[in-house]
This record gives sequence, structure tokens and C-alpha cells, in this order.
Amino acid sequence: MQINENPNQYQVSGRKPLGAVLPEGLLVDRKWLKSMGFNRPLVDYYLRSGALQAVARGIYRWPGPALKWQHLVYSLQELGFALHIGGRSALDHQGMVHYLPMAGRETIHLYAGGKLPGWLSSVETNAEFALHSRALFTADVPVAGYTRLPFGSWDWPLNYSTRERALLEYVDGLPERADLDMADKYMEGATSFRPELLMSLLQACKRIRTKRLFLWLAQRHQHAWLAQLNENALELGSGKRMVYKNGVLDKRYRITVPREYANGEKPDGTGQPLF
Repeated sequence: MQINENPNQYQVSGRKPLGAVLPEGLLVDRKWLKSMGFNRPLVDYYLRSGALQAVARGIYRWPGPALKWQHLVYSLQELGFALHIGGRSALDHQGMVHYLPMAGRETIHLYAGGKLPGWLSSVETNAEFALHSRALFTADVPVAGYTRLPFGSWDWPLNYSTRERALLEYVDGLPERADLDMADKYMEGATSFRPELLMSLLQACKRIRTKRLFLWLAQRHQHAWLAQLNENALELGSGKRMVYKNGVLDKRYRITVPREYANGEKPDGTGQPLF
């Protein structure tokens, strides 16, 4: 059915054409469109004519190729949501990947400062999202704990954890939501971590168990930066922590670890103790 309406009848004076202000792939809401000079009648016209596509209730895009997960993350950033890509996703996307993902959709780990909109899970992309809270750190976590990586031909800046913060986020999932073998391999590759940033992040970290596990993993690999951390300035709590049931107690950090990791041995039982 052909629409004979003329969008100029709804035009706001001084407004640029829709295609000039709405990049392909960006998801926006009516508030965003209104801020760019597109009033409700004009938005409704574009929807009826197919020049604007509704992808979820109150969320729109310029029709084009299939959406990628990066489109959604950047769109959420532009809509004002406090979030970043962290944990294993941030480690892998910054060159610390050890295993290629199996065939299927990638899992992207998002860390948010509040509740994210429900439509995030209803929009089809090439990945699925695992949502996490930012509650691991205090409000004064260093800004240097974040970085930005460009995406697409527009170089859209996506918010990521730095590798240092991302590894702490991953370790925080142990043992329930993360794999110790993988955490150990990530730590093995952490040779260029920055001690000043790590010290600030460890001081801002609110979970005693996470800090102890991180330091225990670091001791296993004896990185040069470890000597520059002042453990006496960290709140590591008191008493023992049972992390792994039926594990062996590490006397330095007073946490139980799997027997195959005891005494600094490799998981397969080979190699000499590291400490």
C-alpha cells in the first residue's frame, strides 16, 4: 500500500534529514529522536513508510543489515546507560584469548551500574548477553580501569574493562560462574599488567575472597609486577575462607584451593612448585 503523506508537513524547522542524524545500526528511542528534532507525527510517518523500523517497544533503527551485538552495546551507551564489556569478554577482545569459541553465538559479559532495559534480550543479534553488576568495586574505582575500543567503520567507542579489571571480574566468578583452569591461563599471560592500576583496583575491590584468589593466582606465576604490590595496604580480612570444598588450605592467603593446584603445581600435576 503506497503512502501519499508528505513528511514535510510534519517537519521541524532546521531539522536535518533522518538519514543524516541516525547512523545505520544505532538503536534509539522517541526521546532521542525528539532531541534531534523529530516530533511524534514525523516519527509515526517514518514508521508507516518503512523509513524507520521498530525493533522493540519504543526502540527504533534505520533499516539495514542484521544487527550485531556491538550495535546494541553502543546504543545503550548513547541512551545513557552506565555499562561496559568486562570479564572474559574484555580479556578475549584485548588479546588474551586462549581457546577459539565453539560454533554458535558468542556470550558477551556486560557489567552495568543499574538495571538494563528488558528489550536487550528480545533483539536478535549474533551473540547473547550475560548481565553482571558493577558492585564488585566501590564508587571510587579508578577511571583508568576502563578503556575504549573502536567498532565498525564509524569507530564507535565501546566501553571495556582494562585487562587488569577484567581479570578481577573473572576471578570474582570463581568457583560458581568461572573456570579456575581458564583463570590460571589468563593469569599466566598477565605479564604486562600495570602494578599501579592493579593496586588501585585491589583497594577498590569490595570482596575479600576475590582479592585473595587473585593474589593467590598471581603468586603461582610470580609476575614481576607482583613485587610492586603492597599487600599490607590491602584489606584482606581475617580468618580462613572455604572457596573449594574438600580443597587444600593455602596458608598464605587462607583459602581452600583444589588439591591439584596445591603447592604451585600445574593442574595436570606436572612442573615444579612456584612458591
